[in-house]
Amino acid sequence: MIDAAEAGVDEVGRGPLAGPVVAAAVCLDPRVDWQMLRDSKRLSAKRRQALDALIREQAAGWAIGVAEVAEIDALNIRGATHLAMQRAVDGLQPKAARVVVDGNDLPAFDCPARAVIGGDGLIAAVSAASIIAKVYRDALLDALHTQYPEYGFNRHSGYPTADHRQALARLGPCPAHRRSFAPVRAALAARPVSE
Repeated sequence: MIDAAEAGVDEVGRGPLAGPVVAAAVCLDPRVDWQMLRDSKRLSAKRRQALDALIREQAAGWAIGVAEVAEIDALNIRGATHLAMQRAVDGLQPKAARVVVDGNDLPAFDCPARAVIGGDGLIAAVSAASIIAKVYRDALLDALHTQYPEYGFNRHSGYPTADHRQALARLGPCPAHRRSFAPVRAALAARPVSE
């Protein structure tokens, strides 16, 4: 049974070396059949885009929360992830009566909440949150790619792939890189920030 009063919450972008961490909160309309929802990692980019549009159009409510790179560096990634999740839940209209978060790390919310390990594959509202958070963050990283094309953000979304690490070593970090992450600190120590 889908509960429209319960918001599913998930985040994308804890592990990358660059870009913000993004969370989404979604309350699903129980009159809509949401059986097609899956964890965003199990879907093709094209399918995620289609489901993102469907969720935004037919959910009872949804919101995005972002913690920027400076907040990640100031708070640490856990604190910034909690902040993004809180912003997403706070942005919901109508407000959720309850929250379910993917994982085992529960931020403080102004309503009852629970954490479910693997929730993005078990609970439709959490799957929906994982999808819209992923689509939103991918679009942000595509925009960063136009600003800093030499890093290949459109290919790896800021994750520490071999190509990204090579570009970081060759070019040094750009302003979108997380200074608190060890590979970025090492690259920064080796060369100045690119403009």
